[in-house]
Parts: sequence; C-alpha cells; structure tokens
Amino acid sequence: MTTSQRSGWRRLSAEGVGTFFLVLVAAGAGVVDGVTGGQVGRPAAVVAPGLMVLALIYTLGETSGAHLNPAVTMAFAARGHFPWRRVPAYVAAQLAGAIAAAGVLRALFGTAGQVGATRPGTGIDTGAVFALEVLLSLGLMTVILGTSSGARNIGHNAAIAIGGYIALAGLWAGPISGASMNPARSLAPVLVGGHGGPLWVYLLGPLVGAGLAVPLAWVLRGPPSAEATHAAQGTDEMGPPNEHPSEPDSRSG
Repeated sequence: MTTSQRSGWRRLSAEGVGTFFLVLVAAGAGVVDGVTGGQVGRPAAVVAPGLMVLALIYTLGETSGAHLNPAVTMAFAARGHFPWRRVPAYVAAQLAGAIAAAGVLRALFGTAGQVGATRPGTGIDTGAVFALEVLLSLGLMTVILGTSSGARNIGHNAAIAIGGYIALAGLWAGPISGASMNPARSLAPVLVGGHGGPLWVYLLGPLVGAGLAVPLAWVLRGPPSAEATHAAQGTDEMGPPNEHPSEPDSRSG
C-alpha cells in the first residue's frame, strides 16, 4: 500500500470513528433519557453534541479535517476546499460510523427513545421545521467555512466556535426541529428501527443550508484560500499549507 493510500484510509477511518462518537452522543442522549425516565434534560442533550464536536476537532482535525457530517463535506467541496472525487468515500465513512453508533444503541437499549431519532416538536408544522433546519445549517456551515481559514479548523478557534454554535442552536431550536443539521445523524437511527419526524426534512434541509452557505462565504471572505483547503483536508500527508499552494483537485490521494 502506498503512502497516499495509507493516508486516504487514515482520513476515512477518522471520519468514520468521529461520526460514530458524535452520533453515539447526539442520539444516545435521547436513548438514555428514555431508559432512565427523563434524567437527561434537554439542555444536557443538546449541549453534549457540541462538546463532542469540540473534542473531535481537537482529536481528528489534523487527520481528516473533522467534517463528521455529509453536509459539511459537500460545503467544503462546493467552496473549493475539498476534492469532489473524495466526497463519496467521506460520506460513506460518515454514514457507516453513524449507523454503527445507532446499531450499538439499539443493541444495548432496544428502541428506547426511538434510538434517538430526530423529530419535530409536538404540533410544529413540517414546513417550519424544514425552514429552520435550512437556516440552522446555513449558520453552521458559515461558521465552519469562516473558521477554516488559516488552518484554524484544526485548532482551538474552530473547535470552540463550531461546538459552541451546535450547542447554542440546540438550546433555542431543539424543541422545534431537533436541531440536527446532519443527515447522517438523523438517518442512522431510522435505519436501525427508530421512528422520528419526516426524514426528508433532515436529509434535505442541511444540504440546502450548506449550498446557501457557499455563495455567502464568497461574499464574506472572497475566493477560497490554500490555507482553508489545508484545514478542510487535514494535515496528514499534506505538510504545511504553504507547501501546497495548488487547488484541492490537483492534490494526490
């Protein structure tokens, strides 16, 4: 196996493992709440994924860029920070990690808490849920694209900003839409037997939000930089960003 192939598998492993732990916490909060009769309150349930993302950026950002979300990968690719040819493998790794986490929750606790499936608040209109998921995802992708400049997506600035945004979005919008912002997180519990809200909302909403964040990033920050490309792809195999000034699609691996 070549160095490039080893680096590619390392990046995919990082995405799979990272998404596993993110979904284990994000979906697991609802499961444990169901098992324990409500001992996990909503504030704890929505802050926990933000803290996990913060920790995972510190842990995995240097390896894979710590996307952990198909919508993030799509946003990075559309922005020009990430090669389109790597998108399918990244998304597959994220889905595999998410499904594995939901499978572990199902094996341990059955269908308690509907395996942590994402669902709207009682009586909330589907259209409002979709619009909110789009807006929340737009904000999340804007934060991610903004903090990736200067390789900060593998440092404390991005970890704090992104983790903080996820927690904040959950605190105020969780009772309305569940504040998923991640197709893998919402799809996995359904695939292993959970029953949530209208699944299309949680698959399409984050992707639409990611798409809207890309032109907004051009308005706010101008053309993509080599440093941001470095942050989106991780440092594994690539070296310091100033050693790789080319566009992402010209990189090997």
